[in-house]
Amino acid sequence: MAIIGGGITGLSTAWYLRKLGVPVVVFEAKGQPGGVMASRREGDWLLETGPNTLFENSAAISDFLRGVGLENRRLVASPEANKRYVVRHGRPAALPATPMQFLTSSFLSVRTKLGVLAEPFRARGPAEGDESVAQFVTRRLGQEFLDFVVNPFVAGVYAGDPGALSVRHAFPKLHALERDHGSLIRGALRRRTATAGPKGSMISFPEGLAEVPLALASQLGSHLRLNHTVTAVRHMGWLWQVDFTSPQKTGSENFSAVICALPPDALAALPFEGVPEAGALAVMREIPQPAVASVFLGFRREDVAHPLDGFGMLTPAVEKRRILGTLFSSTLFPGRAPAGHVAFTTFVGGTRQPELCNQNDAALVAMVQEELADLLGVHGTPVISRIQRWPRAISQYVVGFQKFKDACRTVEAAAPGLFLGGPCCDGVSLSNCIGAGQRLAEAASRRIARL
Repeated sequence: MAIIGGGITGLSTAWYLRKLGVPVVVFEAKGQPGGVMASRREGDWLLETGPNTLFENSAAISDFLRGVGLENRRLVASPEANKRYVVRHGRPAALPATPMQFLTSSFLSVRTKLGVLAEPFRARGPAEGDESVAQFVTRRLGQEFLDFVVNPFVAGVYAGDPGALSVRHAFPKLHALERDHGSLIRGALRRRTATAGPKGSMISFPEGLAEVPLALASQLGSHLRLNHTVTAVRHMGWLWQVDFTSPQKTGSENFSAVICALPPDALAALPFEGVPEAGALAVMREIPQPAVASVFLGFRREDVAHPLDGFGMLTPAVEKRRILGTLFSSTLFPGRAPAGHVAFTTFVGGTRQPELCNQNDAALVAMVQEELADLLGVHGTPVISRIQRWPRAISQYVVGFQKFKDACRTVEAAAPGLFLGGPCCDGVSLSNCIGAGQRLAEAASRRIARL
C-alpha cells in the first residue's frame, strides 16, 4: 500500500497499517519526516519550528505513544503553565481558570458573567446551516466573551478569524454540545460527569515534538522513502500505479491502494489518471492557508520583568497588537533554555495580519521585541533569535467547508482503493492528525480484506 506524504498523518497511517499487518511504502518529497512537525537543538536551546505541544486527550493517543516507544519520554507541561494570559487594556491578564475565579475576577464584566450564567436557558440554534464561530459564541455567550476569550483562542489554534471559521467544522465538539444537550454549560457538565472529570495533558518530549516523526521513521526504515516526489497516480483496475522521482531515479510501482495525506494545495496539484472525478479536488486550492511566522527569542532571565508563570499570552484582535500570541516556552517544558535564561515563541501573521510575515528577519525580530517589551517588560538584546516562516500555514475550516469534505468523499467513492485525509479534512491539531491516521488505516485495511 502506498502512502503519499510523510507528515504526521502519513506516518501515523503507516504505523497503524503495519500494526494491522499491512505492508506500506511512504513517499515523502522532503529530506526529513514529519512535515511541519520539527524541532531544533542549538546547545541548551530547543526550538520548535511548527507545533509546540501535543494534547494527549484520549486513550488512543496514549496507546499510540506507547506503541511508538515514547511513553516514558513524555514531558507533561509544568503546573505553572496552567495559567493563560490574554492581553486586555494593553496588559496581560490571567484568564479565570475555575468557576470561583470566573465569579470573582474582573476580567469580564458583570453583564457578561450574568450572560454566561444564563447560557443554559437559551434556545438551541438552527439545526441546519453553517454558523460562524463568532455568530455562535455571540448568540450563546455574548460579544465580550467572543472578543476576549474566544477570539484570542482561535488566533492561538488556527491563526484565524472566528468570523470566518465554521463552528461545525472548526470546533465540532463545541457545536455538538449545543446540538446534543441544548447548552454548552449543561453539555460540558454532563460529559465531565460521564468521564469522571476533565481529561488530557499538554505534552512534549526532551528533544521536542520531532521525537514523534523520528520514532515513526525509525520503525519504518527503508519503507519510508525521503526525497521521493510523487508525480502522478494512475488507476488501473484493481491496482494503482505511483510514478515518482528521486535524486537516484525516476520510476513507477504498483500498489493495491493509495492513501494521500497531503496539504490541500498539494492534493489539488497531484495528477490522478484514470479517475475522471479527480477534477473535483481542484476546489481544495480555495481552502485559505494564511502565512504565519514563528519567532523564537531567548533572553537572560533578569531582562524580563514578567513572572512568566503561565502557558503564554494571547492577543485579541480588538487590542490591535502586531502579534497573535507568545508561548512561554521555557516555562512549559524543561530543557528549552540554558540556566538563567528564558525562551519565547511568538506567532505573527495569520488571517489577521498576513502581510507582517513579509518583513525581513531583522524587522520581524525588532517588531516582536517591541511587542514583548511593552507587554512583558522584556529589555536588552536577545541571546538567540530564530525565525521559521510558513507562507501557507494552517488550513482554515471556514463557513462552507463541507464542500471540501464532499470533494474528497466524491473522489474516494469513484475510485475504490484511493483514500484522502489529514489536515485538509480531518482537523488541524496533532491529535486530529494521529486520529486521521487511524481512520485511514482502518478504511484501507478493509479494502485489502476485500481483495
